Amino acid sequence: MSAFAQPGAYDRNNTVFSPDGRLYQVEYARELVNRGGTILGIRCGEGVVLGSEENIEALEEVGRSWKIFQVDQHVGAAIIGLGSDARVLIDQARIDAQSNKLTFDEPIDLEEVTQKICDIQQRYTQNGGGRPFGVAMILGGVDKSGPHVFGTHPSGNYTGYKATAVGAGTETVLPMLKEEYREDLTLEKSIKLAVKCLVKALQARQLPVRIKIAVIPMATKKFVMLSDEAVEGYIKEAS
Repeated sequence: MSAFAQPGAYDRNNTVFSPDGRLYQVEYARELVNRGGTILGIRCGEGVVLGSEENIEALEEVGRSWKIFQVDQHVGAAIIGLGSDARVLIDQARIDAQSNKLTFDEPIDLEEVTQKICDIQQRYTQNGGGRPFGVAMILGGVDKSGPHVFGTHPSGNYTGYKATAVGAGTETVLPMLKEEYREDLTLEKSIKLAVKCLVKALQARQLPVRIKIAVIPMATKKFVMLSDEAVEGYIKEAS
């Protein structure tokens, strides 16, 4: 019996398809992502909203747990999964954004920076000696073609969205987004919808309501993280 015919052999190799056409290590990475705190992204005519749950341990310092990062002046990313894996990808995305600015004297397109991240993720599903990145991202921003939201997968795949969510609270959040999202949402209403979805997701799992929100307005094309006080006001309104 060959090594790959033994029970569980396909679990141990991320570069070999199982007889039914599956890459188990990629599926396990996706399962890790699905169990993490919820993140979401909403695109509207006035810009982009990124949101995340921020669950911290009892002795953890408040404000030292990040799931939303600034990639460039006009691009942000919400991450879910292994923070260490995400940090490597975020750092590379920042390098790619700065390199594009130095080479072409213009901000990088959002789909281009997303594709570069996913190219790295895909390589680790095809080459031996490593494992897939245990992280998914929702990237949002405003480039020369307008506001965009892209979601990435541990396999290296990515998709453009009007609104999307990933994580443990998606069973609550996605139906709300499908029901309440409208093409004509303002940025303010998009923020309120994002907060409402995250509040409901946390309450459904009986978790403390801690939320982070970032916006990239069409008017300025600049990433802004909302203050805790501003977010608390939206939470009280949603509750």
